[in-house]
Amino acid sequence: MNKAFSSGMVWFRRDLRAQDHAALFHALKNCSKVFCLFVFDSDILDPLPRADRRVEFIRESLVDLDGQLRSLAGNDAAGLIVRHGQAKEQVARMAQQLGVQAVFANHDDEPPAQARDAQVRGALADVGVVLHTYKDHVIFERQEVMTQMGRPYTVFTPYKNAWLKKVDAQDLKAYPVQDHVAALAPRPEACRQAVPSLADLGFEATHLHTLHIHPGSAAVPALLEDFWPRIAKYDHARNFPAIKGPSYLSVHLRFGTVSIRALARQALNLSQAGNEGASVWLSELIWRDFYAQIMANFPHAMERSFKPDYDAIAWEHGPHARKLFDAWCQGRTGYPLVDAAMMQINQTGYMHNRLRMVVASFLVKDLGIDWRWGEGYFALHLNDFDLSSNNGGWQWASSSGCDAQPYFRIFNPVSQSEKFDPEGKFIRRYLPQLASLPTAALHAPWAAKPLELAVAGVALGKDYPRPIVMHDEAREKTLARYAVVKKVKE
Repeated sequence: MNKAFSSGMVWFRRDLRAQDHAALFHALKNCSKVFCLFVFDSDILDPLPRADRRVEFIRESLVDLDGQLRSLAGNDAAGLIVRHGQAKEQVARMAQQLGVQAVFANHDDEPPAQARDAQVRGALADVGVVLHTYKDHVIFERQEVMTQMGRPYTVFTPYKNAWLKKVDAQDLKAYPVQDHVAALAPRPEACRQAVPSLADLGFEATHLHTLHIHPGSAAVPALLEDFWPRIAKYDHARNFPAIKGPSYLSVHLRFGTVSIRALARQALNLSQAGNEGASVWLSELIWRDFYAQIMANFPHAMERSFKPDYDAIAWEHGPHARKLFDAWCQGRTGYPLVDAAMMQINQTGYMHNRLRMVVASFLVKDLGIDWRWGEGYFALHLNDFDLSSNNGGWQWASSSGCDAQPYFRIFNPVSQSEKFDPEGKFIRRYLPQLASLPTAALHAPWAAKPLELAVAGVALGKDYPRPIVMHDEAREKTLARYAVVKKVKE
């Protein structure tokens, strides 16, 4: 069969698997020979701390991907070519060196990625190579789900209803990469190096496996085997950080070591069979699509409030604001659920979804800190950091985003603690200095009886901080702070 190109190259980015992969499928189908490339982009890596769990996750996932490609090709000379440098230079250089006519990649709608891809497209065009890109990271993207007026949705529930009405088997069908693997080409001798070590890249090991984080698509089947029997209870269990409720697949979705189509297909099937937990989990996957299309259609929201009126809010500033923010970052606010959640992200790079809402509300509406500070902290520390979802979550919490909670809805960190960690198991896990407190006193240690504190060996202000703000007072300040939004609208 004649193919469109004699040779092509797949540029892997946030899609580190060899199965059900749109760009790889199209490259294999349209090229007689296909090479595979990943670039450790120095523009992304250089600003990061030298111990970054995500870099280790990517590096280990590439080792797994390299093995998958060689196995599919049935040839150890095939596999992944890995380079370290600026992607805008390395992709065109490798395309020219390999003599390919086309480069295939999957879409990345993050604004910095869009700018990078435009540079790469231009550099490839300069050497006579075309760049083809495909949807792979979500089920529906950009302007595929629109209102009857032909506009992007900005409210989730009607978007979800339209998504569910539109989706069909074809949208969720896997790309049969395995049918075309004969096109996987052996790498030139000079390109057969192993995946660079963390040290080669200038990074330190973070020992992911000690945190029970297992990179690569080879780790996904075990996670799914564990999750599918639990999914029926997901709608309830997902809210309690001390129990095993989530899927723990978010980092794999972030780096594409699992196919979103495979997950949505199974969730939809279970949902249609009446599995309520699966319906709620499917909604979470649809939220992911929703925020991705918000980013694509309203890129200003990645830097400013989605609702411009909210940019008029006067946030805390100066040394006092920095002191409050540092206490939040370090898990020293005096509110145990908030502090335990911050210890979780600092120690593991993960934070339970319910707690993401609690700590975000606390930072913005109890401490009066600009939501962008918290967004940036999560961006630096979350293993599963995804710009569109992270931004969407923070703007939801601050009431400045699309379909956000009303500004007057302010989580009470004590009642959230009592409701979602009723036995204090999560708090005790991350704040062992409070472990001996009676559960009734654990959620608000400052209100505990002196004898309870003494018996537990807790000295407030020494072993554990007193509250840096009082919630009721902070709530009144927040309502006054947000009043500017009402005035703008009037």
